[in-house]
Amino acid sequence: MVSGCRSHGPDAVLMADGQHSILVELTQSQMLHIAQQIAAGMVYLASQHFVHRDLATRNCLVGENLLVKIGDFGMSRDVYSTDYYRAAPSPQVGGHTMLPIRWMPPESIMYRRFTTESDVWSLGVVLWEIFTYGKQPWYQLSNNEVIECITQGRVLQRPRTCPKEVYDLMLGCWQREPYMRLNIKEIHSMLQSLAKASPVYLDILG
Repeated sequence: MVSGCRSHGPDAVLMADGQHSILVELTQSQMLHIAQQIAAGMVYLASQHFVHRDLATRNCLVGENLLVKIGDFGMSRDVYSTDYYRAAPSPQVGGHTMLPIRWMPPESIMYRRFTTESDVWSLGVVLWEIFTYGKQPWYQLSNNEVIECITQGRVLQRPRTCPKEVYDLMLGCWQREPYMRLNIKEIHSMLQSLAKASPVYLDILG
């Protein structure tokens, strides 16, 4: 999905495949449609007591009519290798584990603790990816700098084209204490409501 978002962002270019066609920028309503489908998938996984641990747009397949399916194949392609950090051995895991720290909350980075609430944090990062057209979270920082930022309580900045309502939702996902984060069902409901709302009522950053 990452490459799909990037190719449909503001920097999309004219493509030629025998016939001239241009990639159309994803609309706000389409991005919300994608987001609420991912949230719906995570509601289902949570209902099955399943913790994903690696929720990111690279693990979301977008098909015809923007139908989204959640998978887990981020490490199967070398192109995503920079999304993972080779962590030192830990008592809980052992060995050198590859971790998607740019999508992880503080408790997962520090203690390797993964829960539905840590998936909620990752969902907030997925929303950020969608509304930046597939930018890598903390793209300007090294892995060690990312670890420092997250453990010190810093969060990703609001994307320029992201409605304030969606960024507020992201912030609700990024509460430091897991119990203070939004419930996955609340997130899905809020995204559904925003998807139905007229874009004119959504506050866009200038």
